[in-house]
Amino acid sequence: MKKMRWIRTLFCTIGVFSLMAFTGHGGAYAVEPIQLIVDGNDITALSNPIIENDRVLVPLRFITEEIGAEIIWDSGKRTVSVEKDDRTLLLWIDSRLVAYNNGEEYQLSDVAPKIINERTYVPLRLVSNALGVGIAWDGEERTVTVNSSETSVKESFYEVKIISLRAKELITEETQIAVLIPAKVRDQVRETQLIFIDPETAKGFVVAREAGAEDLITYLPKTEDQGEKVLVLALYDKNRKFIGGDAIPVRIGVNPQVTLLGVEAGAVVDSVTMDQTFNFLPEYVNYELTNLGTGKVTTISERDPQGTYTWIPTMEKNGSYLIKAIAYDGNGSPYESEGVPVTFAVERKLALKGVSSGKTINKPVTLLASRNFDVKETTYMVRDLQSGMASEIATVPYGEYQWFPGAEYSGEKELFVRVTDVDGVDHVSEPIRVNIAGSPRVYLHGVGPKEVITKWAELSVSSNVDLESVTYIMTNRITGERRVLAEGRNPDEAFKYDAVDSDAGNMTIHAEAMGNGKKYESEKIAFVIYRDTLYGAKAIIEKDQFLGFASNLALGSFQKTGMSAALQTAQAILETASGQRLPVDRYSGKFSYNLFGIKGSADNGSVTCSTWEVYNGMTYHVDADFRAYNNIDESWADHKRILLELSRYEPFRDVMYDSTQGAWAIRRAGYATDPKYPMKLINIIKKYDLEKLDEVGIQ
Repeated sequence: MKKMRWIRTLFCTIGVFSLMAFTGHGGAYAVEPIQLIVDGNDITALSNPIIENDRVLVPLRFITEEIGAEIIWDSGKRTVSVEKDDRTLLLWIDSRLVAYNNGEEYQLSDVAPKIINERTYVPLRLVSNALGVGIAWDGEERTVTVNSSETSVKESFYEVKIISLRAKELITEETQIAVLIPAKVRDQVRETQLIFIDPETAKGFVVAREAGAEDLITYLPKTEDQGEKVLVLALYDKNRKFIGGDAIPVRIGVNPQVTLLGVEAGAVVDSVTMDQTFNFLPEYVNYELTNLGTGKVTTISERDPQGTYTWIPTMEKNGSYLIKAIAYDGNGSPYESEGVPVTFAVERKLALKGVSSGKTINKPVTLLASRNFDVKETTYMVRDLQSGMASEIATVPYGEYQWFPGAEYSGEKELFVRVTDVDGVDHVSEPIRVNIAGSPRVYLHGVGPKEVITKWAELSVSSNVDLESVTYIMTNRITGERRVLAEGRNPDEAFKYDAVDSDAGNMTIHAEAMGNGKKYESEKIAFVIYRDTLYGAKAIIEKDQFLGFASNLALGSFQKTGMSAALQTAQAILETASGQRLPVDRYSGKFSYNLFGIKGSADNGSVTCSTWEVYNGMTYHVDADFRAYNNIDESWADHKRILLELSRYEPFRDVMYDSTQGAWAIRRAGYATDPKYPMKLINIIKKYDLEKLDEVGIQ
């Protein structure tokens, strides 16, 4: 009880001294040094205790040596170990983690040990907890007394507790971890984290994260976590300041298990939608479908571990199969599910695509035979509803056919496709009823609306009329001046227009064609001819320096937001070709500082760059605006704002602390259309060993 009174006096008195920096008249009080008495010996002259952030810090070496404890400093690991009798203490400089009795027990200190004037200082209570000696603070006399003849009880620095796990408990699968968060701090908590710390380095990785104060947290182990770890519960406030936590030693011994879902053993099906569950966290999953008759294996590679995949085989692949899900961990090791036998009995399917029932056709359409069996000939057909007569549109081996029906097809018609399979048997699709306008039309290709032509354009036409010749005419939209680019050309041959300086400006272009003694005109397409200097993408920094450059930005963001620095760095590398291709205004040369190719406008407006669109079935260049920033920091912050604030990225935010889970979640949220985007990021992270950027300590 006497010791408890001393500790209470200590913490009540500290606050007074923190307020005594200045007098009411602006003059500083003279603050007396803190006296340090160890077993009756005044060792103040060796090293004074200090008060920092309302805590008394004492020099560890002089206290421990005075009471006969052995102390060892490891400069490489920046650790301090203390031994006295049957007690041991291990501290890491600048880490709150404290290990007692060779790692049998851990605590989180309220102040991390630190080096001051080449001496290790620790909180007063830590000395008492570690060595079990009596410690007292006399606020009036400003004296710390250490008495090794008295004993003390180890006290927690925080009331926060991990309550569902025992020390050294073995975790083998997904685990619900219950924690105790006192009511007095719950309102302050903005983030609850579980962190696995390596007991050798006092550093590790966040393995689970919840917004606010959560009493139950789910942990799914990775195989890479195997072994002895320190599980840390860490609470942070709205400024990401540590406000409390707990630590216990645990063991991870997961035996990876994969279960294939969505496939019923022995079922006869025409398709399967494969899903899976795991008792560990994989990097990606493959599906293997083995034909039991032929032995041929079909592999669907590198799929989202949290997603599903539907396989619809062709008729030629009918038969009995064994299906497995194979999950790969971060080390590339595979773990297979049990094989599930199924039989595929796919019925023949044939349908005409490219048109829909009731559609009016007044321009070219692309016809396609959708089928689930192999063919050697495909014939697209049209049937007149009045006469019932069917005629051939076109015959091709396989694939699509672009059809532009003329006046001879006007009226209501049925379209269908006839195919001949590899055995020589014909099959016909269900007919689709359409209305064909058949009015004479000419379409111009090679230039799209708002396109910017800088060098040349390849012009051509398509028509539902037999044409004899075509003339290409360009008109200045400002002056109205017309210029014939080519006259009386063969309509079946393309014409290359080479832009010249005198043509620069806002233009329209159209085609005038002759056929059957009549003249037909295409629509007029507005475009721009630009002949001055053009600017392309530009580097932000030398390629071999970009990794360090982006990593520093990512680490700053990681510390503020908790978003994986490895993932941020990988995205910057992928989006900019390692900093070599940032958007630049193609006309003015204005640099965007846009590291992530985000379209639109920002604080510094926008830059105009070239992108792709499709018009009349053809791809062409068109200008688009990309956000411009005043500096790289603005670009980096805007990208994080999008991911942290837009509702569509909420699933990403749940796992953003983990680079692998984040890579898949960002794709699911629609950040990129490329199905390989997550694996590209994961491979970049591995290539440059970026995972180490996400390593944390408890500071």
